[in-house]
Amino acid sequence: MTEKESGSVLQFAPFQSAVDEGFWHRLSSLKLNKFGIDESPIPITGFYTPCTNSRVSNHLSLIAESLPPEQSEQSSVTTNVGNRNRCSVPGILYNTNTFEGFHALNKQGLLKAEAQKVWDDIHSGKAEEDCAVLSRFLLISFADLKKWSFHYWFAFPALVLDPPVTLVDLRPASQWLSLEEAESLSAACNEWRSSRVTTDVPFFLVSIASNSRTTIKHLKEWTSYQQDGNKFLFGFYDPCHLLTNPGWPLRNFLALIGSRWNLEKVCFFCYRENRGFADLSLSLIGEALLSVSQGFLEHKNNICSGWKDTQHVPNAVGWEFNRGKKVPRCISLAQSMDPKRLAISAADLNLKLMRWRALPSLNLNILSATKCLLLGAGTLGCQVARMLMAWGFRKITLLDSGKVAMSNPLRQSLYTLEDCLNGGNFKAIAAVKSLKRIFPAVEAEGVVMGIPMPGHPVPSQEEDSVLQDCRRLQVLIDSHDAIFLLTDTRESRWLPTLLCANSNKSTANRTLDQQCTVTRPGLAPIASALAVELLVGILHHPHGICAKAEFANSTDSGSTEQPLGILPHQVRGSLSQFSQMTLVGHASNSCTACCTTVVSEYQKRGMDFVLQAINHPTYLEDLTGLTELMKSASSFQLDWDNEMDDDDCIEI
Repeated sequence: MTEKESGSVLQFAPFQSAVDEGFWHRLSSLKLNKFGIDESPIPITGFYTPCTNSRVSNHLSLIAESLPPEQSEQSSVTTNVGNRNRCSVPGILYNTNTFEGFHALNKQGLLKAEAQKVWDDIHSGKAEEDCAVLSRFLLISFADLKKWSFHYWFAFPALVLDPPVTLVDLRPASQWLSLEEAESLSAACNEWRSSRVTTDVPFFLVSIASNSRTTIKHLKEWTSYQQDGNKFLFGFYDPCHLLTNPGWPLRNFLALIGSRWNLEKVCFFCYRENRGFADLSLSLIGEALLSVSQGFLEHKNNICSGWKDTQHVPNAVGWEFNRGKKVPRCISLAQSMDPKRLAISAADLNLKLMRWRALPSLNLNILSATKCLLLGAGTLGCQVARMLMAWGFRKITLLDSGKVAMSNPLRQSLYTLEDCLNGGNFKAIAAVKSLKRIFPAVEAEGVVMGIPMPGHPVPSQEEDSVLQDCRRLQVLIDSHDAIFLLTDTRESRWLPTLLCANSNKSTANRTLDQQCTVTRPGLAPIASALAVELLVGILHHPHGICAKAEFANSTDSGSTEQPLGILPHQVRGSLSQFSQMTLVGHASNSCTACCTTVVSEYQKRGMDFVLQAINHPTYLEDLTGLTELMKSASSFQLDWDNEMDDDDCIEI
């Protein structure tokens, strides 16, 4: 034994970390779906194994399963009964909401708090019952979900042994033991590692009898074990591969041995493996001296034994080095991720940020599952589709029979000049392609089809084709949850309105203008945004489609108003006056599309009724009594006051 070996300070090889991409993906999902902006500490689990390679140390690894399960996974979680490839270690995660918050964390305070837990576990006896707590770890992080980059820093809290431990001797275990002892120890370690009960227990006691027979026991059996007079080793799973240094877990193990069991001379066993079996040429056995009786610290002007005073925690070290410096690490997953997945994650982040900060009751699952049918892919149709995607709707069908004209791209946001060339592409098809370029995860479908209109007679040879379109429209309406009537004319909105009324579907944006294409450009985005807002409100209202009409400052709106605001049935406004009104209307008993008379007739006669309405211009007015009503109105004469000035007349 050299003079240096007999008097050298015992040096420990630092623990190293490795984080699987799955951990960051899982953390991102939990951040979005469970944690929100809550920065409370999160219990996590790290995993490591004894060193298995003479050239490479093993790391403390974090994987997806290191994090708590999401709510949907709670029922499927099973208790792990030992895993030789995953020796579990408890840890704590502090994930901040901002990069500034990450840097502002009291790192020394957090490290000391974890060291306090180790110290308490040693003195309470918990470390002897569950020895994995000796290797507690700490992780601080900032997850930038917009850029998919993660800043993080590990700490492996280790109690500072003061005075330091003196190394007397350190050699491969095969050189320390006799051949019989080495064979017996290998067999005992292999048995310990193959048992489901002890395979992931990282600290243990080794007793070698005079006949070379080796037994391995739990730390909690120390009291009975120390009296047998055998050769004694304190074993631990050593992740380090170096032949000159034991691994980091030994530090707190020595603190337990010195403060709990009052030993001054310790023989420790750094257990390492090769291909899953004990390798005593790679494993180490060392002898160290602990200055237990001389371990004094000055604390508040009082002299107290540093290893015996349970109230005073020794100093701690343990922040991981990054390329030789005490600085955090950063990993970016953006380059390695599928662009579609990045787009989905970014879109979800926008919505969940809104939910965290403003609308905790917002149910994003309802929105993503709602099937929306847009009848019309023009100015309003393009804007509504964009707004639906912004809110998190993912299932969109657009129906239109027209083609993209040169005048369209300026107002219709889903089209470009290329869509106008060679006679123009069909709007429904071009719109879907554009939506998927904007957001690849959208489930969009385009339907090229015209909508049969009342009062527009069709030749007898075309009746079958028209009726086929009517049936197809009925199937589309029945298979969707919300229908937007975004066509130019009232006639084209008649059949969809009738079919929606018959199927009790939610309809939005029932425009009354004759030609929406002549309106001011700013109206389409405003009207579309309001229409989608109303749909979101309907989906979140407890009464759904049957919700009572509300308007600002109404006497009863306060009792029914939802987190998204009031739910009016009509919104009218003037862009030139920058004004907006919420109105309450009542269904007309003479409506040609949705009154009881029309719906009942459709239910009785089906497509025969529709065909009659198409071929006979006055049929619907006659059926609903509007013809008689208009005759009565035209015969009504007002007896004007002769003295009234024409300038005082107001047309209603």
